[in-house]
Amino acid sequence: MNLSRLGLSALQNAQQNLQITGHNISNSKVEGYNRQTVLSQTAGAQNIGAGYVGRGVQAVTVQRAYDSFVWNQLVQSQSAGAALITYGTEIGQVNNLFGDRTVGISPAIQNFFDAMNAVASSPSDPDARQELLGRAQSLVTQFNNAQSSLQAQRDNLNTQVRTTVSQINSYVERIHDMNQQITAAKAATPDHSPNDLLDQREQLVMELNQLVDVKVIEQDGVFNLTLSNGQVLLGGSQVFPLQAQTSTSDPSKVVVAYTAAFEDGVGKTVQLQDSNFKGGQLGGLLKYRSESLDATQNYLGRLAIGITSAINAVHAEGFDLAGNAGGDFFRIELGKPIPSNKSGSSPAPDLNIELGDANKLTGSDYQVEFRNGEYSVKTLPNGPTKVFTPAEAEAGFEIDGVKFKFDDAATAVEGDSWLVQPTRNAAGRIELVLDDPAKVAAAGKDKDGNPLGSANGDIALKLAALQEQRTMGNGTLNFNEAYSQLVNKVAVQAQQNATAAKAQANLIQQNYASQQRISGVNEDEEVLNLDKFLQQYRAASRMIEVSSNMFDTLLGLRN
Repeated sequence: MNLSRLGLSALQNAQQNLQITGHNISNSKVEGYNRQTVLSQTAGAQNIGAGYVGRGVQAVTVQRAYDSFVWNQLVQSQSAGAALITYGTEIGQVNNLFGDRTVGISPAIQNFFDAMNAVASSPSDPDARQELLGRAQSLVTQFNNAQSSLQAQRDNLNTQVRTTVSQINSYVERIHDMNQQITAAKAATPDHSPNDLLDQREQLVMELNQLVDVKVIEQDGVFNLTLSNGQVLLGGSQVFPLQAQTSTSDPSKVVVAYTAAFEDGVGKTVQLQDSNFKGGQLGGLLKYRSESLDATQNYLGRLAIGITSAINAVHAEGFDLAGNAGGDFFRIELGKPIPSNKSGSSPAPDLNIELGDANKLTGSDYQVEFRNGEYSVKTLPNGPTKVFTPAEAEAGFEIDGVKFKFDDAATAVEGDSWLVQPTRNAAGRIELVLDDPAKVAAAGKDKDGNPLGSANGDIALKLAALQEQRTMGNGTLNFNEAYSQLVNKVAVQAQQNATAAKAQANLIQQNYASQQRISGVNEDEEVLNLDKFLQQYRAASRMIEVSSNMFDTLLGLRN
């Protein structure tokens, strides 16, 4: 081994180190890039009889600074953080909607009962009666507007679910393409890793986890992806895309489904439960909808029904200025059951619901199913289940203040089901019936049942007293308390999420710092490496120059 070849090996090694150092500096701000280094070793030695003389240095490979455990921790924490941020954004809108006690439903309730007290004090005063109807309409408008805002958020959430699912599928396809590129690169150079391709693939996985929590199973250098429930998104060379579709049980929801099988070339989709998605933006959206938005609309509707029922019941006891019995003050509709005929063999029987006792309403939804010759009614999401025979179902039964009654209950087939949401959209269906101040039934009656006259305000006084009476929640809540319970529930959820998000942000920061200590590029260190390898390059060049001078000297001796 001559000095020239020793110098050349050192020169090449220094050049490779300079290139990788420059590559590190160039990508120091690139997300997902892992610092690279040249792994060098001695080129061995040659036995010259008098001992072994070294053959120089050689580069074995280029390796990246990477720890899969630390990387996975960072990815998982970021996925959980994305879910919390998304949840917080959505619930923040509702918290702002209900949080201001100076506007909205709370002051509208107070103003309505103040006006009712005014009528009780001056039953024959047309201005007081007109003011009452104005306040009543304002209360209706506040309920309608709040419901409209919540429904708009639900519609926007459905759009976000569709968009997010589309983005998830796009990322899975890109990761699949990266798998193919990495496999081809490894086949071409089996002893070396395509570091930049590996970085790009892991960055895609990290970004995918911002959308949905996925698990990575690596097999022979290929990434396979599954959801937290085990549903495969990418397995080997096959992509299994998700689908966003309208729920078969609840048309107001867009849910996520996957293709389970194909029949005659047509895919059969199966809906996934919202609870299957724990992290990422999708997990945050679905958790917010199931835990907060649904309950908020239900509780708001329960309050609207409670006010309507109590006011109408007392108003019916009174008499207006013409001496006529009072009619309905407000009108409201319960949600119609949503049938799902799973067998498709015959129409499902009609299920009718009506209000039994508003005081017993819980704000729950119910899933009714016909199985094994019986009707089961489950209180959603995790409440008790009650069972009824077809005869009982046709005769009618009551659960939580809601009356259920089937037409032709015996015609149901196995698998028929109905989703019942009695209070879900009720706040948007409340209306003011009275349009004539003279028809406010403020007067009571004597012992013989005769009206006490236009100057009497007994019923108006009784109506005003409803504000403080606990006519909701099985006698535990008045109207203001029921609304405060709703507002406080939203506020607590928002605060809990904010606290969790702050803690998660700290965890992400810690995990990121740990990952960067291992894989990040320190520009100051790389600048020092440039000087070090530049000195090596110069020394190797000098070695080659010395070898050339020695060769020239030998040639001069010969001449």
